[in-house]
Amino acid sequence: MGLFDSFNINASGLTAQRYRMDVISENVANANTTRTEDGTPYKRKIVTFEEKNGGQPSFSTIFGRTSSRFKSNGVKVSGTYDDNKSEGNKVYDPSHPDADENGYVTYPNVNIVTEMTNLIDASRSYEANATAFDASKSIAQLGLSMGK
Repeated sequence: MGLFDSFNINASGLTAQRYRMDVISENVANANTTRTEDGTPYKRKIVTFEEKNGGQPSFSTIFGRTSSRFKSNGVKVSGTYDDNKSEGNKVYDPSHPDADENGYVTYPNVNIVTEMTNLIDASRSYEANATAFDASKSIAQLGLSMGK
């Protein structure tokens, strides 16, 4: 692993966590959006990560490359998906323009507490990557100053 590999790994973590925070912010902003362009309530979005250049290798591939198993290439966003598992909240409000024939309005499946917890997690991960990047930078600067 070279010096610049650590910079790339930390930078990929920073980028991925920043994207995750953007998606969480979108979820919070649309917590009360009862009608999107397709006429349905907003669906919460979820971000998933995977190792860069990773994928899903077979057991024999993993077993065969034991010497390089500690090499990493960082992280990347593997996808952003709609949360179709959880249901939206139904609230009785017959005066709402999006109420159904029984007077119930379906709100998005966004839970503010969950989103804020995820936002704290993403921001702490971002801070950890920034701290590791600074540590790598300090090590590089020390190494350069030793050569004088």
